[in-house]
Amino acid sequence: MHSDRKLFEFLLLESAQAGLSWSIILRKREGYRRAFDNFDANKIANYDQRRIELLLGNPAIIRNRLKIQSTIRNARAFLTLQHDCGSFDAYLWNFVGRKTKHNHWQSSIDIPSKTKISDMLSKDLKEKGFIFVGSTICYSMMQAVGLVNDHTVHCFRHKDLLNNYPP
Repeated sequence: MHSDRKLFEFLLLESAQAGLSWSIILRKREGYRRAFDNFDANKIANYDQRRIELLLGNPAIIRNRLKIQSTIRNARAFLTLQHDCGSFDAYLWNFVGRKTKHNHWQSSIDIPSKTKISDMLSKDLKEKGFIFVGSTICYSMMQAVGLVNDHTVHCFRHKDLLNNYPP
């Protein structure tokens, strides 16, 4: 995945998922798209207190003040990062040498929840002003957007992804 808007969407959804089951966020994904202007960082970065109050009343999303505020803060940090790095895509893919890291796990219990790379990404994003971007959240996003292939070697998707590079 290389669309900055899609990458931003996945980062925001992963952040919203913190402490919750992923299935909850998947069920609310459309609600998030509507509530957050289809993940348009330029619009989100300009949300004010009135908009936060409206979002807190929206049952289509997780109504957590800190998570809503982090979305706005992360949109602002995202725009700065885009300006400084040219694109969020280029920034993220730098962490894996610009190509998918294909792991070769035998079992799902072998798959880590974070790695040294996600630790570095998390630390760097925090230094750039992002919040709700711990290493586990970063690794989950890396898996979701194709920076890492963590399908087990017995899964049809593992081989499919190996043969269909780049993502």
